Amino acid sequence: MTACESAAAGGACGGARSAAGERLWDRWARWAQERGSRDAVVHWTAGEEPRRYTWSALVAAAAHEAAALAAAGVRQGDVCALVVRHHPRFYPLYMGISAIGAIPSVLAYPNARLHPDKFVQGLSGMARRSGLDWILTERALEATVRPLVAGDGSRARGLLFPLEWPAAEVGAPARAVDLPREVAATDPCLLQHSSGTTGLQKGVALSHRAVLEHVESYAAAIQLTDADRVVSWLPLYHDMGLIAGFHTPLAAGLSLVQLDPFEWVSAPVLLLEALSRERGTLTWLPNFAYNLMAERVHADEVQGLRLDGVRMFVNCSEPVRHESHGRFLERFAANGVRPQALAACYAMAELTFAATQTAPGRAAPTLVVDRAALSRGEVAPARDGAPSRICVSSGPPIPGCRVQIVGADGRELPPDRVGEIALRSPTMFEGYRNGPEESARVLVDGWYHSGDLGFLHEGECYVIGRQKDVIIVAGNNVYPEDVEDAVSAVPGVSPGRVVAFGVEDEEAGTEVVCVIAEADATDPEERKRLVLAIRRAGMAVDVTISRVHLAPPRWLIKSSSGKPSRKANKERIAREPLLQPSHDDTRRAS
Repeated sequence: MTACESAAAGGACGGARSAAGERLWDRWARWAQERGSRDAVVHWTAGEEPRRYTWSALVAAAAHEAAALAAAGVRQGDVCALVVRHHPRFYPLYMGISAIGAIPSVLAYPNARLHPDKFVQGLSGMARRSGLDWILTERALEATVRPLVAGDGSRARGLLFPLEWPAAEVGAPARAVDLPREVAATDPCLLQHSSGTTGLQKGVALSHRAVLEHVESYAAAIQLTDADRVVSWLPLYHDMGLIAGFHTPLAAGLSLVQLDPFEWVSAPVLLLEALSRERGTLTWLPNFAYNLMAERVHADEVQGLRLDGVRMFVNCSEPVRHESHGRFLERFAANGVRPQALAACYAMAELTFAATQTAPGRAAPTLVVDRAALSRGEVAPARDGAPSRICVSSGPPIPGCRVQIVGADGRELPPDRVGEIALRSPTMFEGYRNGPEESARVLVDGWYHSGDLGFLHEGECYVIGRQKDVIIVAGNNVYPEDVEDAVSAVPGVSPGRVVAFGVEDEEAGTEVVCVIAEADATDPEERKRLVLAIRRAGMAVDVTISRVHLAPPRWLIKSSSGKPSRKANKERIAREPLLQPSHDDTRRAS
């Protein structure tokens, strides 16, 4: 019996139908009553014993946080930006915001690779575009964040440091929380930001009903049961981490084991340890993570770890690569990883999360196609001796979702034709927050036009790339304009004479960023200095530039609009390998 089939028996996600008008806090409070002694959240920190919240303890702590937030002036409908590191109080704090009818929005915490000015610029941009009422953060960021608070209407009203507030006492009786009656299931329950570089992200507000209905539909697609345990290292400012990794298990009354994303990148074996020790059954990963773990996890680190209990490693957030699955399977088969556990999903914030999902219990299907035909928009079997590409399915649409492939004229294409992926779902967003023009560009006659390229084959969706120039590096979207602007500002580079684009790197399992910059420099030492300066400029916009080509003046090909053409120059540098790129370790891109 799946969780969605067990509503009458109190199953994990049947409550989405059993309580009309249910809101997230209603659902969590119900699990505290029905499953009080079960693990709700297991907070992992490397080198420490995990911090465990039972359902009753988690909801009691959330009620404590809700009272403190209300006392600080947070009110129903306020947008509360959460900018905190991996911390055990994050979970009750997030839930406490929801408990008083406010709207949580998880944002990225700055890291060593992100220049402070870029962080401020991004946060300021989201404050203006999304309307952040409160910024909840740590004292270490006060000097950076304080200028964004108060003043004109484009700034947040208040700055709070909730991790400094007294925490709820362990075992203390839960405070009563009365969610305002005027908070409806159709009201926003969270604000997430679609993938993009910092400062260019678009706000997507989702309702209580959208999240709970999506969990129900997705639970059916993955055959979620009460025995499932989710293990995740994914950042919670990303829709895959927030919806798949966080809201799905908590809305379904299951257990979430949450790791620190930064710790995982430094020690990828942590995910495998947690899956083995906590008997995890589900985890979601961007494609690059399969390569990273296969390469960086040593044999002595996984001795004794058992992964045969993991029924689904779900590849999501960037095009799925057959080679990455193969490397991961070969590396960890001895630990129990099975081919049928390698699943795939196609998802985006605009649909709450998943649009498609491969069936549980079987490996994600693959299709070997002729590469030349694919470049023409046609799906044809590979020919002997001809270049081919192995495409990996992301599965059929989940219940309630519809997928179309459309041509440049917007008309639906038949199966086995490449075009833009358009989607329709009952849990689809209604438009970007405070972004009517952007919304109108992607919402056409009730369909969301994703900007992704793909095709349908035997009812399953195959995603093959991006329609535009967006570069996907380790699951993150990198906009070439940001990189080009940063590099153009480097002394010695001809301003405006820069192009950035992505190149597939099979070893890294992701795209890497390449830059061609015109510079009137011939001295070898000066060219080395320029290359280093260009790389530093990339780090300032949180991008690792893996290959730098220094071209002589007027080398770049311009488009008809007078701007350097990314596509034409990418093709030229491939044809004319006279300008040798300066390679960085592409593994740093992760």
